[in-house]
Amino acid sequence: MDWKKSLITTGEELKEYIPMTREEQMLFEDITRKHPFCTTKYYLSLIDRDDSNDPIKKMQIPSFGEKSEEGVFDTSGESENTKMQGLQHKYKTTALLLATNSCAMYCRHCFRKRLVGLSNQEVLSNFEHAVEYIKQHKEINNILITGGDAFFLPTNILKVFMETLSKVEHIDFIRFGTRIPVVLPHRIIQDEELINALEHYSKMKQIYVVTQFNHPRELTDKAVEGINRLKKAGIIINNQTVLLKGVNDNPTVLAKLMNDLVKYGVNPYYLFQCRPVKGVKHSFQVPLAKGIKIVEDAKKKLSGHSKRFKFIMSHKTGKIEILGEFNKQILFKYHQSPIDSRMGTVFSVKVGEKQGWLDDDICLDEENLKKIG
Repeated sequence: MDWKKSLITTGEELKEYIPMTREEQMLFEDITRKHPFCTTKYYLSLIDRDDSNDPIKKMQIPSFGEKSEEGVFDTSGESENTKMQGLQHKYKTTALLLATNSCAMYCRHCFRKRLVGLSNQEVLSNFEHAVEYIKQHKEINNILITGGDAFFLPTNILKVFMETLSKVEHIDFIRFGTRIPVVLPHRIIQDEELINALEHYSKMKQIYVVTQFNHPRELTDKAVEGINRLKKAGIIINNQTVLLKGVNDNPTVLAKLMNDLVKYGVNPYYLFQCRPVKGVKHSFQVPLAKGIKIVEDAKKKLSGHSKRFKFIMSHKTGKIEILGEFNKQILFKYHQSPIDSRMGTVFSVKVGEKQGWLDDDICLDEENLKKIG
């Protein structure tokens, strides 16, 4: 498969792979006018066509749930932490570059549905200005280049990023956020220039790939081949899974995913609580109480290495670790925060049976934080 010719972007193209009724076609066209569609021939091939509830299908094919207006588009306060177009600086040591609004596959659970495939208004507009900001803020020791999908950018652009940022003395490592190893591993397997560039620059600054395998069936022979090529180039691969209803909200499935990741040399990093994004919350979010039970049951099936991940909520007020239930409440801990004094603070909240997120005012209640932490 030629990775450059593998994209499927229209309903007409999709019909050749997945039969659709007239009603399904109309729904597809209606949804994709607001939230564009793109996938790859490879990722489509992973769908079990005999299973109407196939998890791989759910992550890439538009469904009625995307019409829901429940939730908000910017759940983590990204706009508040934008220092210039395309550069965010929420946590002291990390700068985030939104390098593109495009992906090889538009995940239907994407938390950046306001941006991905649609708007260039939040995408990096001046790399040189962003680098100057980074140079002036010596507390920044790592850069996350994401989007969209960083590895969907041309290799020559990625080389410019790596070459320039590698020369910034106080940067210790560079991360690329990408699902290319999951949805289009052929790009990694076939693009010698990309692999050579990664190998070259990883000798100057450690380079990490942060990817997102959500289901064990995504770890195909091709995906593993791509993983091995990255590892051979000196790249460390971390995985950030999203807990998704109908995809991996099952302890056995989740445990197999984490065990298989470790088997192939990918580090389980975070398990994210699905954010309450419009068009996502209704279809994909698992209630917090149920999520805790799934995670704890999965961990009973895991080794020490495969249970290293943290169950995390990427909240407007910071990254909040979901610790577990205690005295009919849920314990949370600030894993990351823009406010130094808040990091490490533990607090508890009585959470409803169907509740999937925390209100901002609860997390900003200093009295509650002092009392528990």
